[in-house]
Amino acid sequence: MRTEELFDLAPVVPVVVLDDPDAAVPLARALVAGGLPVIEVTLRTAAALAAIERIAAEVPDAVVGAGTIVRPEDAVRAAEAGARFLVSPGCTDRLREAMAATGLAVLPGVSSASEAMALLEHGITAMKFFPAEAAGGAAYLKALGGPLPQVRFCPTGGVTTDNASRYLALPNVGCVGGTWLTPADAVRAGDWDRIEELAAKAAALRP
Repeated sequence: MRTEELFDLAPVVPVVVLDDPDAAVPLARALVAGGLPVIEVTLRTAAALAAIERIAAEVPDAVVGAGTIVRPEDAVRAAEAGARFLVSPGCTDRLREAMAATGLAVLPGVSSASEAMALLEHGITAMKFFPAEAAGGAAYLKALGGPLPQVRFCPTGGVTTDNASRYLALPNVGCVGGTWLTPADAVRAGDWDRIEELAAKAAALRP
C-alpha cells in the first residue's frame, strides 16, 4: 500500500492507546463498522504490539498501523507484528531509513517547512503534521500549501471533533488523526457501541 492511499480510505485515523490486547479486536471491529478502517495503534504501552498482531490477524477489513515509531527497532517490531503502515512524531535520517527498509507505507512527522523539505528530498510527499494545534494549526498548514503544494499531511495532536473539519477543508490535508474516537472509559467498559457511533460521526466529516 502506498501512503497516499491511506488518505483516501477515511477522513479520520483513530489514534489508539491500548493497555489490554484483549480489547484490540472488538475495538477495531467497532471502528471499522463505523466507517473508519485505518487504525493507528501507538507503541506507548506494553500491549501495543500484541494488539497490532491481533487486529492484523482477526480483523481483515482493518488497515492497522503502528504509531509513535521513534527508534529503528520500533519499525522492525511493528512490521513483524503485522502493521501495514508506520507513523512517527518526528523524523531523523536513521529513523527514515529504518522505516523505508520495512517496505511499509510511512507517515514521518514534521512540524516545520524545513523538515518537510528535507523529506521531499527523499521523495516523501505524505507526512504527519505534529503536534498540529501547538505547531500552528490549520492556518499554518494552509500557509505551507503555497510553497509546498506537492505535500499532503495528516495533522495529529490537538485535533478534535470540533476542529477536524477546519483541517479537512484544506487541499493539502488528506486525513486527520485523533484520540477522541476511543475514550479510555469506553474502552475500559467495553462500550463498543459508543465507539462505533463516534467513528460513524467522524467518517461523515469528509467535506
